[in-house]
Amino acid sequence: MKNFFEEFKAFAMRGNVIDMAVGIIIGAAFGKIVSSLVSDVIMPPIGVLIGGVNFTDLSITLKSAVVDATDAVTTPAVTIRYGNFLQIVFDFLIVALCVFLLVKGIAKLRKIHETAPPISKDPMLSKEELLLTEIRDLLKERKD
Repeated sequence: MKNFFEEFKAFAMRGNVIDMAVGIIIGAAFGKIVSSLVSDVIMPPIGVLIGGVNFTDLSITLKSAVVDATDAVTTPAVTIRYGNFLQIVFDFLIVALCVFLLVKGIAKLRKIHETAPPISKDPMLSKEELLLTEIRDLLKERKD
């Protein structure tokens, strides 16, 4: 049993597992941000454009609800909620677009970094600086 816990500890503390856990946590938070962007910012104007229709309310009723004499629902309605499905597909497309743009931006930055000339410790000296350096070196030689 002790060996099992040691193996699990070695597995859990491996760098890849920790990186993956951080990625999942950040991904979940990013998903919430994008879902809010879609439902709170993007969908209301689209709803206004299509006449105030809320996608999540769109459904097809296969069987109506059964109501008793006291207006209590005894059997709920059977519905296909295709509007909610459309909303989730729209959320996915926005998330996919954001991830695509993020990956594309990172690739562009990486390409710029790889093609940039290396920064040298000795920057290009102007003609005046070169002359002054030579004079300094000559004066040092005379002192020695």
